[in-house]
Amino acid sequence: MSFSKRLKSFFRLLWKAIKGSEQDYTSLNLNRAIFLLSVPMILEMSMESIFALVDIFFVSRLNDVDALSTIGLTESVLALIYSAAMGLSMGATAMVARRVGEKDIAGARVAGMQAIYIGIGFSIVVSLIGLFFSDDILRLMGGSEILIQRNVSYTQWMLGGNITIVLLFLINGVFRGAGDASIAMKSLILSNGLNILLAPICVLGFGQIPGLGIKGAAIATTVSRGCGVLFQLYHLLNGKSVMKLNRANMVLRLDIIGRLLNLSVGSIGQFLIGATSWMFLSRLVNTFGSATFAGYTLAMRVIIFAILPAWGMANAAATLVGQNLGAGRPDRAEQSAWRAAFLNMIFLGVVTIVFFILADNILGFFTTDVEVLRSGILCLKVVSLGYIFYAYGMVINQSFNGAGDTRTPIIINLIGFWAFQIPFAYVMANVLHTGPIGVYSAISIAESAIAVAAILVFRRGRWKSVKI
Repeated sequence: MSFSKRLKSFFRLLWKAIKGSEQDYTSLNLNRAIFLLSVPMILEMSMESIFALVDIFFVSRLNDVDALSTIGLTESVLALIYSAAMGLSMGATAMVARRVGEKDIAGARVAGMQAIYIGIGFSIVVSLIGLFFSDDILRLMGGSEILIQRNVSYTQWMLGGNITIVLLFLINGVFRGAGDASIAMKSLILSNGLNILLAPICVLGFGQIPGLGIKGAAIATTVSRGCGVLFQLYHLLNGKSVMKLNRANMVLRLDIIGRLLNLSVGSIGQFLIGATSWMFLSRLVNTFGSATFAGYTLAMRVIIFAILPAWGMANAAATLVGQNLGAGRPDRAEQSAWRAAFLNMIFLGVVTIVFFILADNILGFFTTDVEVLRSGILCLKVVSLGYIFYAYGMVINQSFNGAGDTRTPIIINLIGFWAFQIPFAYVMANVLHTGPIGVYSAISIAESAIAVAAILVFRRGRWKSVKI
C-alpha cells in the first residue's frame, strides 16, 4: 500500500474514532480496538488537563502569588474529591464493561444509573463541608490569614460545586465502560470550550463587566463543567448510546449500589492514598515559602496536562480488559494491557524530552517571577524523570481496575506512597536538608518503584479470575 493510501486510511480511522460508533471490542483487531478507544479517551483527558491550565493562566495575569498558592492549596484538597470521583468512575467502568462483554446491556444500564446515585449522594456531603468550612480547610493546609481572607471564596466555589466534577468523571466512566468513548470526549470539549470563553471574562473582566479575580476562575470552571454534565445527561436520556436510560433502569437498586461500592472501595482507596500523599507533599513544599510553592503549583499543573492524556490510554486498556474478561477471553485482555502500556511509554518518553528542553519556555508562559520560575523548572525536570516507568504503571494499575481487582493496586499504592514516598520526601527535605529538590526526587522515585511492583504482580495473572 502506498504512503498516500496509508495516510488516507489512518485519517479515516481517526475520524471514525472521534465520531464514535458501536463496536465489538472483544473481537475487533486489537491494534484497531486500542486506537478506536484510546483516541477519544486521550482527547477527553487532554480536555480535562486544559481545565487545569486555563484557570491558572488567567489567574497568573493577576500577578498575585497568594492567588496561585490558593489554587495549589485548594487543588491538593480537591484531589480527595477527584480520588473519590475517579474511584467511583473506575468501579462503574469495570462493572459496565463486564456486563457489555457478557452482552447484558440491560444490566449495564442499571449499573450505570446506580453509580450516578452514589455520586450525587457523595457530592451533597462534600458541598456542605465546602460551603461552611473552607476557611478552616485552607488554614489546615498552611494558608496565611491574609490569603484566606482574600481568596477563600475560590475554595468555597470549587468545593461547593463539586457535583459538576464528580458527575463529569462518573458519567464519563459509565460511557467508557460501554465503549462510548466519543461521548465522554465531546462532553469535555464542550465544557472546556465554555471555560476558555468564560475564564478571562470572569477573572479579568471584559468591557463593562468587572473581573472577579480568583473567584471568577472558580465560577467559570463550575459553570462550564455543569454544562458538560447537562450534555452527558442528554445523551443518557435521549441519545443513541448503548447506555440510554429510562424509567425501568432508574429504579434504586441497593444490592447493585452495594456491589458498586464494594468494587469501588479499592479504586477510591488507590486515588485517596495518592491524594493524601500529594496533600502532605504540598504542605511540605509550602514550608519553603510562597514563591517556591507557587512554582511547584505551576509545574504540577503542567505535569497534569501531560499525564492526563496518558490516562486516556490507561482507561482504554481498562475498558478492553473488562470487556474481554466478560467475553471469556483473558489472554486477549492481558495482551491489551501490555500493548497499551508500551504505546503509553513512547508517548511519555517524548514528553520527558520536551520538558527537559523547553521547561523554562513552558513555565515562562505563565510567570516572569524569577523565584517562582526557578522552583517550577526544577520540579518539572525532576518529576518527569519517572515518566517512562509511570507510563507502564498507570496502564497496569488501570488494567487491574478494569478487571475488577481493585484490591491489588491499593496495597501497592499504600506501600509505595505512605510507607515510602512520604517518609522519603520528609527525610530528603528536612533531615538531609536537600530542600524542595528532595521532595521532587521522592515523587519521581516512588512513582517508578510503584510501576515496577505493579508490573511484577500483574504478570502473575490472578486478576483474570476476579468475579464482579
